[in-house]
Amino acid sequence: MNQHLIRLQKDELRFIDGSTLGPSFEAIQSFALDDTLCTKIGKMESPTTIRTWVHHNTIVLGIQDTRLPNLENGIKYLNNHGYKAIVRNSGGLAVVLDEGVLNISILFPEAERKLQINDGYETMYALIQDMFSDLTNKIVAKEIVGSYCPGDFDLSIDGKKFAGISQRRIRKGVAVQIYLCISESGSERASIIKNFYEIAINNNDTSINYPSILPNTMASLSELLSMNLTITDVMKRLLQSLIKLTPNLIPDSLHGDEIDLYNHHLERMIDRNKELAILQNE
Repeated sequence: MNQHLIRLQKDELRFIDGSTLGPSFEAIQSFALDDTLCTKIGKMESPTTIRTWVHHNTIVLGIQDTRLPNLENGIKYLNNHGYKAIVRNSGGLAVVLDEGVLNISILFPEAERKLQINDGYETMYALIQDMFSDLTNKIVAKEIVGSYCPGDFDLSIDGKKFAGISQRRIRKGVAVQIYLCISESGSERASIIKNFYEIAINNNDTSINYPSILPNTMASLSELLSMNLTITDVMKRLLQSLIKLTPNLIPDSLHGDEIDLYNHHLERMIDRNKELAILQNE
C-alpha cells in the first residue's frame, strides 16, 4: 500500500456525501462544512472524515481574485454565461464547479502524526491514483502551466490537467480538497476562466500574477481515458478505495454542536460574499 494512504487506515472512517444534493446545495455551504469539520477534528472532537460534494454552475474565486481591477464586469460575464460566483475562505485562484466536477475533502487532525506541508497533498494524490489504478498508471502531480489555478499538485495525464488540490489548516485540523473534472469538456471550462480574467483584468497592470490560461492544457477524465465516466462511477471507485482502508466506513452527517458551529461558519461565508452577492443582485 502507498505509504501516504496509511494515514487513512483506521478502525473506522466517517463519510459525508453531498454529491447528490442538487442545485439548491451551494458552494458556500461546502466551505462552511469543511471549516466546521476541520475545527472539530483539530480539537480531536470529531473523527477523520471524507466528504464529497458537487455544485452546479459555480465559479469559486480565491481571495486574490477579489482584487481584480475590473471584477464587476468579470462577474457580469460569468452570470451571463449561467455561472454564479462565490469567493472561498482560502487562497488559490478561480476554478469551475458544475455537474461534471466531483469534489472530495479529506479532513484529519494534524496532531495524529508530524505532518509536513506536502503530506496532505500526497495523501489525496495517492487516493486518486488508487481509485483509477485499473485504468491508468499515468496520473502525474506537477504544475501545469496554462491551466486555471495552477499549483505543484495539479493532477494530469499526458500533460493535460484534470484536477487540482488545495489545503486549508485551522487550529490543528487539516482539510485537503480536490476538484476532479469527470465529464464534459475541460478546455471549455478553461475558456470560461480565460475570458473571465481577460475581462476582469482589462489590460490593467496588476500586482498579482494571474494565470495566462491556455484552454487546451485542460481536459476531463472522460476525455483523457476515452470513456464516459459519471460522478456515480467515480463515487463507486472512491468507496471501493476507502473500503480497502477501513473495516467500517460510516455514512454520517453533522450532529450535536457541529450544527451550531456550521451555522457560525456559514454566516462568516455569507458575510465574505456580501459584495459579490450585491454585484450579482442576489
